[in-house]
Order: sequence, then structure tokens, then C-alpha cells
Amino acid sequence: MFNQNTLSLMYTVCGIDEAGRGPLAGPVTAAAVILPPDFPFTILDDSKALSEKKRYEVLSAILETAVDTGIGWAWPGEIDKLNIHYATLLAMKRAYMGLQTSVEMVYVDGKFVPDIPVPSKAIVKGDMKIREVQAASILAKTARDRWMIRYSWIDGRYGFEKHKGYPTKEHRSRCIEEGLSPIHRKSFRILP
Repeated sequence: MFNQNTLSLMYTVCGIDEAGRGPLAGPVTAAAVILPPDFPFTILDDSKALSEKKRYEVLSAILETAVDTGIGWAWPGEIDKLNIHYATLLAMKRAYMGLQTSVEMVYVDGKFVPDIPVPSKAIVKGDMKIREVQAASILAKTARDRWMIRYSWIDGRYGFEKHKGYPTKEHRSRCIEEGLSPIHRKSFRILP
């Protein structure tokens, strides 16, 4: 088993994670994060384990001190064309390609790695084990949530600012009443 404490000192390590595989609407978003050795790692956790307020506090620390970050998006049309699995890998590749810093190793949350030109390892529950993946989890989740909130300013019929496109009862009811929006994933089972 590797020692996470010495890993970042020996190599430039990047963590990649995604947010938004399960929603009925909106993009799937991925983030790539490289942290400095002196980052306050104790503040990190999987984004799902943090309250919204705490997520944004930790996000500020990440954005202020990260060596580099990248965000990648795969849009609803791409999700419908490729399927959510391949669209997620595409978003991850785009997040990696957004980095300006060379890395020697990439850790990805999950079972699969995107097609990127650097050694990569998929780690199941990586967002609970690898600090760079935890930071990427927070960045991806907050970026996607903000995108969905802003889209709700354009189209307020669905309540995206509340549920962020996830399949809540309210969201499905509004889809039945209003029909589907341009950002709904048509390949997903949305309507009964």
C-alpha cells in the first residue's frame, strides 16, 4: 500500500473526479486538481460528506492555493449520443486537458480512467482515500451546482436551483407539466 503523505512530495499528482452522473438534466462535470504539499489536507473530504456551506469554504481554499485546476464538461447532447459512462470519461479528459501543469500520475475516482497521455489509476472510492481526488470532487460538485443554479435564471420552470437536475419527485412532476427542456437528457428515463 502506498504512503499518501510522501506521494505528493515525490511526484506531481493530479486527482480527477466527476459530479452529475445521476441527474436527469444538465451536464456531467469533472475536475482535475493538483495540490501543493503544504495544503491543509485535514479540511478535505468527499464532497457528498460536506454540507453545502462547508463545501464552498473548502472550495475557496482549493482555488486560492491549488497548483493547478481544470474543469471539464460533457453536455446533455453528448450524454445522449455517447451514454453517461463515455460522456463522464470525456468530461474527465477535458478537465485534465485544462491543466497547465505537467503531472506524473493521475488518480481517478471510480473503476475507469479517461484517455489521457499520463500514467493513471482508477481507485474505487478514491474520493474517500486520495486527497487530490477529494479536492476534485468538491470542485466538480460546486461547479456543476453553480451551473444548474444559473441555468434556472434562464428557465425557472423546473426548480433546477433546488434539485440541480436530480430525479426528485418535484423535478419529475414539473417535467410532466412542462415537457422537457433543452438541457434534459433525452436518453434517460424521465417521463412515466
